[in-house]
Amino acid sequence: MKNHTHLDLLQKELGYHFKDPVLLLRCLTHVSYERKKSEGHNEVLEFLGDAVLDLAVSDLLIQRNPDKSEGVLSKMRAALVNSAVLAEKAAMLNFGPLLRIGKGEEWSGGRSKSSILAGAFEAILGGVYQDGGYEAARAVVQRFFVDDVSAKKLGQHDYKTRLQEISQMLFHAPPLYRIVAETGPDHEKRFVTEIAVGGKVLAIGEGKSKKQSEQEAAKRALGELQKNGEQTAAD
Repeated sequence: MKNHTHLDLLQKELGYHFKDPVLLLRCLTHVSYERKKSEGHNEVLEFLGDAVLDLAVSDLLIQRNPDKSEGVLSKMRAALVNSAVLAEKAAMLNFGPLLRIGKGEEWSGGRSKSSILAGAFEAILGGVYQDGGYEAARAVVQRFFVDDVSAKKLGQHDYKTRLQEISQMLFHAPPLYRIVAETGPDHEKRFVTEIAVGGKVLAIGEGKSKKQSEQEAAKRALGELQKNGEQTAAD
């Protein structure tokens, strides 16, 4: 019952409800999971979702940057579509508890591995494409990437981008964002985001939108990492 509720919440956040619930489960099933052959896993859906994501993000970038060259657009897409970013999106959607993974992956922390999270996010996009077609999949991509596409300017790094670079360098894993609170009426919403880096909750941020609260959390996390680095140097 609990898992069913989580799946409903996931679909609500995606903005898409699967007509085939078995397909949704397959999207969340890692190849390591012990299952009947008829149930399948998400590797092929991941492959399909990767192609859908590239096409949909390319479409969004061209719409908002019609005068950019192919080379520039390719760099922008690469910055937007990579395993670290996709793992972050999956973590925001709280994929972890819903993943069906094998015992080995369970013991080794597979629910928080960026490769498994990123793969599941791509598989979800592949599943949406199979279940509802390209326009449905594109709508999901737009829902989760339109702010990134609009804010992305080459040579200018926002707090989230900078933190992601540092987290990958220090911990070989992306920072994980989680909305922990929403307050206020619909027209004056306030969001609170918690951010974990290297498996440790480092900061929280608040803002009028999820994006704003994430940026504030990333800014504070950068400050904490800098402070910790200075303390280590002093020691």
